[in-house]
Amino acid sequence: MTESDSPQHAVIVGQGYVGLPLAQAACAAGVAVTGFEISAELAERLNSGRSHVDDLSDADVAAMIEQGYRASADPAVIGDADVVVICVPTPLSDEGGPDLRAVEATAKTIAAHLSPDTVVVLESTTYPGTTDGVVLPLLEESGLRHGHDFLLAYSPERVDPGSQHYGIVNTPKLVGGLTPEASEAAAAFYSRFIDTVVPMAGTKEAETAKLLENTYRHVNIALVNEMARFCHDLDIDIWEVIRGASTKPFGFQRFTPGPGVGGHCIPIDPNYLGFQVKKTLGYPFRFVELAQEINHSMPNYVVERIGDLLNEDGKALNGAKVLLLGVTYKPDIADQRESPAVPVADGLRLKRADIRFHDPHVSTWHLSEGDLESEQDLDAAVAQADVVVLLQNHRSYDVDAIAQQARLFFDTRGITGRREDVHRL
Repeated sequence: MTESDSPQHAVIVGQGYVGLPLAQAACAAGVAVTGFEISAELAERLNSGRSHVDDLSDADVAAMIEQGYRASADPAVIGDADVVVICVPTPLSDEGGPDLRAVEATAKTIAAHLSPDTVVVLESTTYPGTTDGVVLPLLEESGLRHGHDFLLAYSPERVDPGSQHYGIVNTPKLVGGLTPEASEAAAAFYSRFIDTVVPMAGTKEAETAKLLENTYRHVNIALVNEMARFCHDLDIDIWEVIRGASTKPFGFQRFTPGPGVGGHCIPIDPNYLGFQVKKTLGYPFRFVELAQEINHSMPNYVVERIGDLLNEDGKALNGAKVLLLGVTYKPDIADQRESPAVPVADGLRLKRADIRFHDPHVSTWHLSEGDLESEQDLDAAVAQADVVVLLQNHRSYDVDAIAQQARLFFDTRGITGRREDVHRL
């Protein structure tokens, strides 16, 4: 299959943070796109021009509709597709392993409606071997056979929610098929609306490349998180250390510590790789396990530091008014997936602190011990708090002004400069 005869109608399964921006980019290039969603309510909302993800506005969805986009909860739409792209969640199970139920259910749904000559692409992050070991057998339950009736490839999503620089179009796209023909067909589809498509040797290489990207970040964040802890104990300014090291023009990439890691990628994806290594080879991926241990410990470390600051000020954490600023996992978006603010809040509640929060992107914060409403008057909330903790640096925060107003200010993001009235991680 060549780019000139690449698929004209795409069904993108899953219209969330990955699937909806992908649909937008494809629509803009003239691809007829149907967004398949199991939620009829969400499909109806999209068809009425309302967005539910940070990166797309209502106006963006309305423009997609004008370009021919429609959402549907009817799986029969899959039967009319030239290409089907799977963009469903792959969280961790309660036991900490991969949860592929959404991928498996989607593959079964596709198999029930699969037409000959369809190209199927899995984008959901998963462990190596999922495409050929899990998805392929389920698709072939349709009675169709790969290479004869349909083609299957893997192309990992690389969405960076809230990014002002990188989107679907200008982020290089990895594509690995079960066969060279499958790679070519999937690459031809993506080449219609993505600037750079990078063919991979196969599906396992493409799956593992995605996991390497996020494991690299996971391990390096763990490194600076551990350094932040011992630098504090040694009375060394970790932020100044990072600033100095960052001046080296080669051999160093800047990573910064924080209250923990959030989002789908870093807290979850390395576990998929560690799981497969342990399951298949019988020994652990030690870097991943150590990084997980360090990064998971940061919320409790933040709670300890808050308690120490209050103690130095002559107050107990029990009953103290603690104001948390920013509860999303990234700045300037509403996405709270795996946000470290949640375990910080849980830890503070265990110590019986009186926690409040403010976030310009979150009105109601859903916690296990009950919902909290965002403080409406930020100045008043700062003035009333015994300690103010910056967990996420949204652009709308005037951090210096808040720090001056606060009785105690704890900056977990290193935004403030070196000053006596601010405590940094």
